[in-house]
Amino acid sequence: MESLNLNLKSSFLTTIPLLPSRKPSSTKPKTPIHSSSSVTPDPWSLSDGNDPNKPKPRSKHSKNPLSDDNARRIIKAKAKYLSQLRKNQGSRAQTPKWIKRTPEQMVQYIQDDRNGHLYGRHVVAAISHVRALAQRGEGEYDMREMMGSFVGKLSYREMCVVLKEQKGWRQARDFFAWMKLQLSYRSSVIAYTIVLRIFGQVGKIKMAEETFLEMLEVGCEPDEVACGTMLCTYAKWGRHKAMLSFFSAVQERGITLSVAVFNFMMSSLQKKSLHKKVIEIWRQMADKGVAPNHFTYTVVISSLVKAGLFEEAFMTFAEMKNFGFVPEEVTYNLLINLSTKNGNRDEALRLYEDMRSQGIIPSNYTCASLLTLYYKNEDYSKALSLFSEMERKKIAADEVIHGLLIRIYGKLGLYEDAQKTFEETEQLGLLSDEKTYLAMAQVHLHSGSVDKALKIIELMKSRSIWFSRFAYIVLLQCYVMKEDLNSAEVTFEALSKTGLPDSGSCSDMLNLYIRLDFMEKARDFIARIRKDKIDFDEELCKTVMRVYCKEGMLRDVEQLVKEMGTDQSFKDNRFILTCFRIMCNHMGDEQLDKKVLAFDHPDTTALELMLNLYLADENLIKTEEILKSLLETAVGLSIVGQLINKFIREGESLKAETLTGLLIKLGCRLQGATIASLISLYAKQHKLKKAQEVFAAVADSPTCEKLIYNSMIDAYAKCGRPEEAYSLYKQVAEKGHDLNAVAISIVVNALTNIGKHREAENIICKSLEGSLELDTVAYNTFIKAMLGAGKLHFASSIYDRMLSSGISPSIQTYNTMISVYGRGRKLDRAVEMFNTARSLGLSLDEKAYMNLISYYGKAGKKHEASQLFTKMQEEGIKPGLVSYNIMINVYATAGLYHEVNELFQSMQRDGCLPDSYTYLSLIRAYTESLKYLEAEETIDSMQKRGVHPSCAHFNLLLSAFAKAGQIGEAERVYKKLLTAGLYPDLACNRAMLRGYMDYGRLEEGIKFFERISESVEADRFILSAALLFYKSAGMDLKAEGVLDSMNSLGIPILKDLQVGLRLKTP
Repeated sequence: MESLNLNLKSSFLTTIPLLPSRKPSSTKPKTPIHSSSSVTPDPWSLSDGNDPNKPKPRSKHSKNPLSDDNARRIIKAKAKYLSQLRKNQGSRAQTPKWIKRTPEQMVQYIQDDRNGHLYGRHVVAAISHVRALAQRGEGEYDMREMMGSFVGKLSYREMCVVLKEQKGWRQARDFFAWMKLQLSYRSSVIAYTIVLRIFGQVGKIKMAEETFLEMLEVGCEPDEVACGTMLCTYAKWGRHKAMLSFFSAVQERGITLSVAVFNFMMSSLQKKSLHKKVIEIWRQMADKGVAPNHFTYTVVISSLVKAGLFEEAFMTFAEMKNFGFVPEEVTYNLLINLSTKNGNRDEALRLYEDMRSQGIIPSNYTCASLLTLYYKNEDYSKALSLFSEMERKKIAADEVIHGLLIRIYGKLGLYEDAQKTFEETEQLGLLSDEKTYLAMAQVHLHSGSVDKALKIIELMKSRSIWFSRFAYIVLLQCYVMKEDLNSAEVTFEALSKTGLPDSGSCSDMLNLYIRLDFMEKARDFIARIRKDKIDFDEELCKTVMRVYCKEGMLRDVEQLVKEMGTDQSFKDNRFILTCFRIMCNHMGDEQLDKKVLAFDHPDTTALELMLNLYLADENLIKTEEILKSLLETAVGLSIVGQLINKFIREGESLKAETLTGLLIKLGCRLQGATIASLISLYAKQHKLKKAQEVFAAVADSPTCEKLIYNSMIDAYAKCGRPEEAYSLYKQVAEKGHDLNAVAISIVVNALTNIGKHREAENIICKSLEGSLELDTVAYNTFIKAMLGAGKLHFASSIYDRMLSSGISPSIQTYNTMISVYGRGRKLDRAVEMFNTARSLGLSLDEKAYMNLISYYGKAGKKHEASQLFTKMQEEGIKPGLVSYNIMINVYATAGLYHEVNELFQSMQRDGCLPDSYTYLSLIRAYTESLKYLEAEETIDSMQKRGVHPSCAHFNLLLSAFAKAGQIGEAERVYKKLLTAGLYPDLACNRAMLRGYMDYGRLEEGIKFFERISESVEADRFILSAALLFYKSAGMDLKAEGVLDSMNSLGIPILKDLQVGLRLKTP
C-alpha cells in the first residue's frame, strides 16, 4: 500500500506536464440571476433552464460547435458555479445562468424527445440497462454484448451521464471499460472523476488508486475535483497516512482544494483524535487563502481545545463571530466546559449569556458544565435556578446533571431531596454511572447514615458496576466512620492495588487506629506509608504528629518535622512552621530561616502536639520553655487553657495537672472554667483529695467563681459524700453567694438519695421563695425529690409553679407527674398528664407508656393497660424486658394466664430473655387461675434455664395450696424449697401456719411452730397463731410461755384469729 502511495505521488508529481497558466479574464463577470426555482440542474449538461416546457429563443448570433477544449472550459466554469450555488442554499440562493443552445442543439433536443426530462430516452434506457446488470454476478455477463445495441448512439457526454448514474461499482467499472472502446470517447478528467467517486463511495481504495494512476498515464491533468475526490475517499475510510501523503503531493502541485474537501479531511482526522494534524491542515488552508465556513470553524475550535491550545481556540472563536457565523451549541458548550475546568467563572458565564442572546437553547451538556461551575464555587442558589430553567425549557436532565443535583442537595443539607433525586434517576432508567452512586453514598455519609451509604455501594456492586479508585476511597470512609476496622483494612489494601493511596485515605486509617486506641497498628501504618513515600498533606502530617507525640516518639518527630520544614510546599504552613521552630530550638539549630524566627502566630494544634510530646517524654524543662514562649503572645494563656480543657476531656489528668502546676509556678492564674473542669475530672476518677487540693488553692480567693463551687459540690456528690456537699452549700449560702440551679439540683438529689428529705425540702422551699432562676432540670429534680419523700401535694404544687413561671416541661417532667398522681391514686390526672405530653408533640418514650400502664394495672384496669401497651408498639416503640414484666404482671394479677402465656412467648420471640420477675408473674397467673401443676412446672423450668427461684416463687404456690386446704401439697412444696437450698422467709412460714390454722390442723401447726421457733424472728402473726394453737389444744402452760414472750417483746396479740375458720365456711 505504501509503495503504491509513493508510486502514485511520484507519478503525480513527475509525469504530468505543466500546463501554461492562463491569464485571468479581463471581462467583467455577469451578475447572477436570482430566482426561486427549485429545479436541480444537471451538473454535467452544457445547457440549463428553469422551465423545460418553454422553448428557448433562437440565438441572433449562431456559434460554431464547441471544441473539446471549449467544452471543458465551459463545463469546469459551470461546475465551479454550481459548487458555489450549493454553498449558498437558502433565501439568497443563486439560479444558474442560461447557456444558450445552438439551432443544431435545439434540433437534437427535440429529436431526443426529452419532454422536460433531464436526459433523452436512449440515455435513460442505457442507464436502466446497465443498472439491471447488478442482478448478475461477477463474470456472468459481457458488457460489450450487453451494450451492443447502444454502439454509436451515445455521445461522450451521454456516456458520462450513464456512468454517473450507476449505483454499483462493478457496473461502473465494466461500463467505463466499454466506454473507452467507443469512437466518441476521449480521455477526460471528468469521466475518471466519476469513476473515482463511485469507487470511493464503496471503499474500493485500491481500484480508485489504480484508476487515478491510469488517468495520469493517459495524460489527463487531475484538477481540484479529482484530487478532492481522492482525498475524500481516503478520509472516509480512515486511510489518514495515505491521505496526508496525497495531500502533500497536491500541495506541491499548487492545486487549491475546495473548503468542502478541507472540511472532510479535518472531520475525519478529528474522529480519530488526530487533533494536531487537524490544526496543521487548518493552517495550510489559511495559507492557501481558502475561506472557511461554519463547519470549518466548528471542527477547528474543537481540535484546538482538545489539543490544549486554549488561547488560540478562543481567538478562532472570536474570528468566527467576526465573519458573521453563529456558533453552534456544541461549540459554546466546549468553550464553557473549558472555562469551567480552568476556573474562569466570568468567561463561562459570558459565553452562556452570549449563547442565550443568540436564541440557542442550551443542551444538557452545557447545563452540566454550568452546574459543575456553580457547585465548585458553592453558588448553590444559581445552580437550583438553572435547574428550574431547564425544566421550563424542557431540557432533559441526564445522569450527570442528576448526580450534580444530588451533590448540591447534600451540601445544602437537603438529604431527603437528594434521596428523591437518586430514586428519580433510577426510575428514569438513567442510573448507570458509579459517580452517581458514590455521590449518593457521600450524601449519606455527611448526614451520618453510614448504613445507608454502605447499602448504596452494595447496590452498585450487585449491578456489576466497575469499582474505580474513588469508589474504594468512599467505601473506606464508610468503614472508618462505622469503626469497622477489619473491613477498613481490607478496603485499604484493595485501594493500594490501584496505586499509591492518597493522603486523605491514609489520614482516615490513622484516625481510626487512634480512635480505637490501636497505637501499635498506628505506628506500623505510619512506617509503611513513609516507606512507600506517600505525599503528605497538612492533615496527614497532623495525624502522624498526633501519634508520635502521644507515644512520646521524639526522634521520629524530629525527623518528620525536619523533612516537612525544608519542603518548599509547606513554606507558608503555620502548623509546620510552629513545629519546626520548636524542634530547631530544641536541637540547637542556629541556622534558622528568618521567616521562621519572626513567626509570632503559633498554630494551636502544633503547640498542643508539642506539649503532648514533651509531657509524654517527661521533659518538664522543655515544656516550661514552650509555655514561656507561648505566654508571651497575646492569646497564649487562652490557648493553654484550651489545651488543659482538652486534656481534661480526654481524661489526661496528669498532663492537665502538670500544665496547671507550671502555670501556677509562672505566676499565671487559670480561668474559672478550666479549674472547674479539672475538679470535675478528678470527681469522675473519684480522686476527691486531688479535687479538694485544687479547690483549696482558689477557695479563699475573692474572685472564686460559682462554676468552681458547682464543680466541688458535684465532686462531693459523685464521690459519695453528700453531707460534705450539703455542708459546702451552706457555707456558700452563709457567705452570701447565690449558687445556680445546677448546684442546687445536685445538692437536693444527693440529700434525697440518702433519705434526708426534710433538708432537701428546706432547700427547695428556699429556692422557690428566692429570685433564683430555675430551669427544667431543677424543677424535675424538686418534683422527684418530693415524690420520694411522699409529699405528693407539694410535688404537684411545684409542677403548677413551673407552669406559671413559663418553664416548658420535658418528657421527664410528665413521667414524674404520672408517678405523682398514680401513687396518689389520681389515675385521671395521671392519664391527663400522659395525654398532655402527647398533644404537645413530645416524643413519648417507653418509660412514659409503662409508667401509666403500671398504674392502670394497680387500679385493676387491665383492658386500658392492654390497649396502651398495643398503642406503644404501634408507635414503633419496642418493649424491653421491664415493659414485658410490667404488662405480664398486670395480666397475672387479674388471673389471665392465657394472655400471660402469649406475652411470655412474644417477649422471647423479640429476643428478651425472661428473668426472675417474669417467672414470678407467670407463677402468679397460674396460681390465681388454680393451675397449680403449671405453676410448679414453671418453677422447674426456670431452674433448667439457669434462673434460680427465690422464696417468693415457692411462696406463691405454697400459699395457693394452703388456701385451698391441700396441706400435704403445701408441705411438699415447703420441703422442695428447702431441697433447693433456700431458707424459708417469713412469708413462707406465715403461709404454712395460716393453712394449719384455717383448716384446724392443730397438731401439725404446733409441730411446725416448734420446729421453726428457734430460727424465725419474732413475728406478731406467728406468735399469735402459736398462742391460739396451744390454747385450742389445752396446752395452757406453753400458751402462757408464748404470751410472756410477746409481752416482753411488746408484741400485741392478734384477736381475730380462729382455728378451723375454713371448715366452718359452707
